Order: sequence, then structure tokens, then C-alpha cells
Amino acid sequence: MLEVAYVSVPQAMLRDRIAAVFNKTGVVKNGERVEVLDRDRRFVKVRAPGGQEGWIEQRFLASEQVYEGFQKLAQQEKNDPVEAAGTTRNDTNLHVSPGRETEHLYQLNEGSKVLMLKRATVEKGVPAVSAKAANPSKAAGVPMEDWWLIRDQQGRTGWLLARMVDLDVPLEIAQYSEGQRMVAFFVLDQVPDGDKKVPQYLVLFTEPKDGLPFDYNQIRVFTWNVRRHRYETAYREHNLRGVLPVTVSQENFDKEGTLPVFVLRVRDDSGNVIERKYKLNTPIVHRVLNPGEVKEAPVSRRGRHR
Repeated sequence: MLEVAYVSVPQAMLRDRIAAVFNKTGVVKNGERVEVLDRDRRFVKVRAPGGQEGWIEQRFLASEQVYEGFQKLAQQEKNDPVEAAGTTRNDTNLHVSPGRETEHLYQLNEGSKVLMLKRATVEKGVPAVSAKAANPSKAAGVPMEDWWLIRDQQGRTGWLLARMVDLDVPLEIAQYSEGQRMVAFFVLDQVPDGDKKVPQYLVLFTEPKDGLPFDYNQIRVFTWNVRRHRYETAYREHNLRGVLPVTVSQENFDKEGTLPVFVLRVRDDSGNVIERKYKLNTPIVHRVLNPGEVKEAPVSRRGRHR
């Protein structure tokens, strides 16, 4: 059985010989499976899906092992909740694990739409064997980079450098970032305003730098003021050591009826991840305490944007 490989560049030309002067025998594109017929120094002779044969540079190919790594990753993460939607700001490679030196296969074009699933942070320029959560014990001064696990419109799953993707945050709330980085956003519900329905949002924020030992440290809930036709901050909470994912659902609260609910996962002082549930009874957000849980000092604050 012939060895197989996969094209890891947007497009590559096949040539009839390894020489300064050659004839073009075909073109292969990103992700296509090719059969390996021969090898000579830094070139590989392959057979394309359409039957064309020719030589291609080895660096334009990824191994079957890399391809299978992407297939395994997609299968493992197929049920991950979506934390945000985004758009790539440049052409960028999709890696099988976070890190610039890790294997890559697919390339996303500038302007590609992606769904963002998980965040990881790794040392800059150091290969990562597997995706790991941010490590609070990392020594200070070590340059770190944030990466996102994403799924694209073709269903391909992989890691890309976080700075290469912009969140598709609605402009109406993006203007209220106050210098913080928006990490993720969720529609909690919709409220009627005239002949339209307006979404109300939960937004996660963090400091505008990579390598932090948490995914987010602040949340804000934006509700729609029907009388003034504008968003207002219904709730804000700081100093969290938040861990993705965040889940959003609805729950029945008897006399209050069915309300939007969101659950945060945060680290306590001992480093344990605990869940905290909140409900939105527009425009008020309240903690939903578990049996035996002590109510904390109030941290909510309503306000209008100026």
C-alpha cells in the first residue's frame, strides 16, 4: 500500500522533474490527499486525487499521522460548547495543538468565520505536546501566547493563535469594552422593542495581555432599556478567576417564571474550580445559591452608558 500525505499549503504546483527548468503537471490544494510515489532530497513525487503525477516540495506536505491527529481532535471536541464566534484577521495556519512549532495542516483565509471553543496559553516559541489550561504557577517573565481551539465552517477543528482572530462582538456592546479584552459573549434572551426583538448579553472580559492564569476575570450583563432604546450595564463582577466553558440556559423559578440562567466556573482560593449560577430577571441579576451556600456581599451594579 502506498504511503499517503496531505497538502498543507493553500495551493502547490506539481512538476515533471526536479530541475531548474520543468513542466507543470498539475495543481494540488490545501487538505487534499495525495499518494507518495518516490522521494528525492527535499522533493516528493506524488499522485493527486485527479490522477496527475509530479514532484512537490516536502515542506508543502503533512503526514498521515498529522491528518489523523486533526481527525482525532475533531472527534474529541465535537461536543464542546461554543464560547464565541470570530473572524480571522489574516491568513493563518490551523495547528493540531497550541504552539507555533506544532504540526499544522489546514490554512484559513483572512476573513474566515470560526467558532471559538477553548483557550490555552503556552510559552512563546516552545512546542506544546497537548493543550493545557493556563498554568498559574508559570514563572514571571516567561513570554506566553494565547491560543484558541476553533471549528471552521467546513467542520475542521484546530488551534490558532489568538491574536489572529477577532470576536464578532455586536458593535452596540463592543464600544463598552473600556480598554479590556472581550473573551466571549452569549445571548441570554431577547426583549421586544417595538416591532423588533433585541438580544441581551453576558460578556466576559480580561486584561489586554496574553498568558494570564485564567480565561477571564470580569463579567458584565448588558440589558436593553426599552424606554431609552439603548444598552445598559445591569450587572458587573470583578476579580474572578474564570475558567471556560460558560453555560447559558433557561430555568423555571416558580412565581418569577422561566428566566435566563448562566453558570460560571471559577477558581477559589485553593485553586479548585467551583460553579456559580446566576439568573436574569430583567434588569436584575441575582446569584442562585446552592443549599448551604453563604450569600456573599452584593457586587451587582446597574448603570447607563455615557
